[in-house]
Amino acid sequence: MVLLPVLGKLQHKRVVLASASPRRREILSNAGLRFEVVPSRFRETLDKAAAPGPAGYAEDTARHKALEVARRLHQKDLRTPDIVIGADTIVAVGGLILEKPVDKQDAYRMLSRRPPSCRLSGKEHSVFTGVAVVFCSCQDGRLVTDVRTFHEETRVTFSELSEELLWEYIHSGEPMDKAGGYGIQALGGMLVESVRGDFLNVVGFPLNRFCKQLAWALPAGDGEPGGQRDAPHGGEPGGQSSSEPGGQHSGEPSGQRDAQHDGPPPPPDHLLQLLDGFKASKAVLTACRLGLFDLLSGGAAPLSATQVADSLVVSPEAAARLLDALAALGLLTRSDGGYSAREATGRHLASRGPGSLRGLALLLDGPAWDAFSRLEATLRGARPPLAPGIPSALALDPREQDLVTHTDPETRLRFLAAEHGRSWLTARRVAATFDLSRFSSACHLGGGTGVLARELARRHPGLRVTVLDLPGVVDRVPRFQPAGDPHPDPGVSFVAGDWLQASPRVDLQVLSWALPTLPPSPALGLLGRLRERCPPGGGLLLVETALDEDSWGSPGAVSSLLDQLVASGDPTRSPRDLKALLRAAGFEDVRLETTDGGLAVLLATGGTGGL
Repeated sequence: MVLLPVLGKLQHKRVVLASASPRRREILSNAGLRFEVVPSRFRETLDKAAAPGPAGYAEDTARHKALEVARRLHQKDLRTPDIVIGADTIVAVGGLILEKPVDKQDAYRMLSRRPPSCRLSGKEHSVFTGVAVVFCSCQDGRLVTDVRTFHEETRVTFSELSEELLWEYIHSGEPMDKAGGYGIQALGGMLVESVRGDFLNVVGFPLNRFCKQLAWALPAGDGEPGGQRDAPHGGEPGGQSSSEPGGQHSGEPSGQRDAQHDGPPPPPDHLLQLLDGFKASKAVLTACRLGLFDLLSGGAAPLSATQVADSLVVSPEAAARLLDALAALGLLTRSDGGYSAREATGRHLASRGPGSLRGLALLLDGPAWDAFSRLEATLRGARPPLAPGIPSALALDPREQDLVTHTDPETRLRFLAAEHGRSWLTARRVAATFDLSRFSSACHLGGGTGVLARELARRHPGLRVTVLDLPGVVDRVPRFQPAGDPHPDPGVSFVAGDWLQASPRVDLQVLSWALPTLPPSPALGLLGRLRERCPPGGGLLLVETALDEDSWGSPGAVSSLLDQLVASGDPTRSPRDLKALLRAAGFEDVRLETTDGGLAVLLATGGTGGL
């Protein structure tokens, strides 16, 4: 029994449940846990396509929910909570993540036979609950957090559902606040044929796993009143985000810890995944280079390993091993008919489509892979192996970073494809951050293939956007136009030129991912020149990766921190640093927003008119 020791340790703690779910409240209350309920205000808008699978999406959402409540209570209350619990439950079928239906028709689509690839009726599906446990303390008035995340998966099989039964259930109203459109603990139980795994996980909270994880994470004998806990292991503000439940949180010798619990500690799955991560990356990058995802996506019929081997000119045995590995990674589905790409895999790893990241994959498999292979030498003082093909902060000058000056046309094209894919993933969030309706003209400096420019023009119909970039970029823009549309959007135009030297006189200048490559003085000089170009009432929209406590665990922040290991120049600046830099350059008013995807978007005024 792990529950009673856990409850004893929490007796004098301030425990907060960051969820309004009556089902989670009931599960924890029935277990005897004493806690407050403070529903999270986090908007569940994380990008499913960018998430590391359904389990990772659920964990990320739970983490955001818990951290939002922890920070809000720290600012509002005199007493910081000791533990904040966040959770998110989703249903996954056919590679798709199903959350709560938006209306009855949406519930019908989830439960019925349309489309067959993501139906629940007559099929087995997975229910994932991601849980985040945030240990909080206060140091010198600052919130210090230590985040532990995990997930539980339960397999549920539905019976074949008749139309009459489906609509009877939907009209009951029960599906409308349930992930996947059903609640197994009530009327929805009549839809379920079998359950493999934790039943309570399907209801909304994996109590058994939670107790085991918490028993391991809590120090033995920790029963002091809340609000004054020591900082997390290492004592760094901001804590750490980890799905490894067995970290040395209390600093006790492992032998003493083992004696306190019913069995050995859980395996360090998170560490094992990190240690093996390079193998998975190389398998995915190689598959992209071979064109495997083009072969298996686009609605094509599943192919056998022999058929794939013939198409890719590799041995059948090697093809089978690669296909099985990619299926295990969740990128492919395997059936009696062969292998096929999941929808998100085909959308982002095949070469077709606006959201393709294949260009980025090819660059990562070349310059980036070589740079990180020499990481030890770089850390020992060797000159950083500048790899300008990596679309990140790896060069001292933006003109050096831009591969349009590279002599290899194929590499130039890969760079543009990589930037195009990354922009496609972030443009919608950036364009929706601020109301730009008062501006009538804008210029995206170094705007590449115009993805953000098109999204700005679409979001703000009165805004005409010019993309200013080097001739080698503008000449290749037609390759990246939407399918069937060889011409730019009416609200977007392209001009060839060096944006570092001059730019059109417009109401709003746009600059993205240019400052991390510049030391403070050149960065300040660049922003100062842009400030001088602003007319009265004009401004600058600046987009960078956010690196601060709020975004430390986001994929974008992690990627930037890893890039800096092989980069020259200064580390990426925090949003607060960027704000100060803009003010030092002469911008009168700077507004900052950070997005769920780990972006810092800043809007600064550049004239006497103001915003």
